[in-house]
Amino acid sequence: MFTTIPPQDDYLRFSDEDEYILKIKDWGLVSASSKAAKHEFLYKRDNTTYTVTIKGYESNGDHETAVVSFSNEALHCVHPAYLKEMQSSSFGRESVLDSPESSTNGELPESGEPAQESKGKETKSKKAAKTSKPKLELPSEKVSFEAVVKEFATKYNHFNESEDEILILENVKIIGDNPLEVGEAWCGYSNTLKKHELEVGNAITFDAKIVDKKFNKEIRYKINNPSKIAKQS
Repeated sequence: MFTTIPPQDDYLRFSDEDEYILKIKDWGLVSASSKAAKHEFLYKRDNTTYTVTIKGYESNGDHETAVVSFSNEALHCVHPAYLKEMQSSSFGRESVLDSPESSTNGELPESGEPAQESKGKETKSKKAAKTSKPKLELPSEKVSFEAVVKEFATKYNHFNESEDEILILENVKIIGDNPLEVGEAWCGYSNTLKKHELEVGNAITFDAKIVDKKFNKEIRYKINNPSKIAKQS
């Protein structure tokens, strides 16, 4: 038995059957020429095969995440490409997942906390979260930054269903000829960063690209491929 990663309450529901069919075709869960809608799919995990239905999806602009429902109505987020792989008879063959009986013998998953709300350790008030911020005009090239390490956290990876280590930064500023106040941003906690043995409160400088890719409702921007990292005294 495992704990699901439910979607946010505002995940996208299908407006009608036609939209549903178009979406599962787009994800490759049925062939593009299919006329009939398929409503039940296999979800394979921990030597057990479950039957799930697709209730909707989440989208952050860069990728979509399918929202599936188990027979006990527990909702779970899964990358569509990973769900597609689970439909193959060769997926998890060593666990005898292809046996029809295995879909009814396993314990149903427990419903967990919504993915983004549980991973970010958010501490700001809901009122502050609702305050909209204007979108920044980001440079397309690599630029120089200064920032302060705010927090070490994890981000759920829907594709391989694992936790990725990340670094949350505050007081992020682009420095140089075209300075820009960013505020908070996040980046993957790569081996390059780990070599510097960073701690919360460390002020750092680095070169990187910045993109519009949300971590949660408050942290909108992601730092990609930081280099020339230096801790400031």
